[in-house]
Amino acid sequence: MSSANKPQLAATELGADEVAEYLQSHPEFFENNQSLLDGLRIPHKTGGVGAVSLIERQVSTLRQKNLQLERKLSELIDIARSNDELADKVHVMATALMAAGTRAHIVEVAEGLLRHSFSADQAVLVLFEYSDGEFEGLTTHDRFLRTIGRDDKRLRPFKTFLDSGEPRCGRIRDAQREFLFADDADDMGSAALVPLGENAAAGFLAIGSRDADYFNPTMSMDFLARLGDLLGCALAVR
Repeated sequence: MSSANKPQLAATELGADEVAEYLQSHPEFFENNQSLLDGLRIPHKTGGVGAVSLIERQVSTLRQKNLQLERKLSELIDIARSNDELADKVHVMATALMAAGTRAHIVEVAEGLLRHSFSADQAVLVLFEYSDGEFEGLTTHDRFLRTIGRDDKRLRPFKTFLDSGEPRCGRIRDAQREFLFADDADDMGSAALVPLGENAAAGFLAIGSRDADYFNPTMSMDFLARLGDLLGCALAVR
């Protein structure tokens, strides 16, 4: 029988979807058929003329992923270093507060560390349960320390914060800025409000920044909560 008379097998054409589905189901295909890679070409999507092999494209993709991982690792290292620095500063503050002999000295220590170690543009300590007499002679009294009754009407803008007893960060209301920062209110772009004691029973600490994004609602509150715990405990035991 001549070749012309031999029965011919019907050709089955596979579409792109079928090929893609098969390769997804058999990821080892090219590993078992490496010779196919020599002639396989795909368009280079980064621009230019010509094409690159699949392996070259895979290498390029892996390099991009590697760069992304390196950037992420670098970010994590920077965060870890920043956390270590903060931990050291909190330790220094804790030991300094423990060594302070009076509440007046505690206030002086707190202000000095907040301004110099923590680089606060402005800081205000608002206390509810202490009299002015305990802090007579403080040079920081007018601009850092405020003694006021918790039910004072000037604290109404802080009611939600005080009722929550949780630290808050971000841009604060005009009435809050004016009460805390007075003549410097317009310069404060963002602030952190830190309760002292459970449900802010003793008062709260306000730290202001000229940078509107420095204190923001997405930042971790752990450091601020610990700062408030330290200061609140130091004032309570004196």
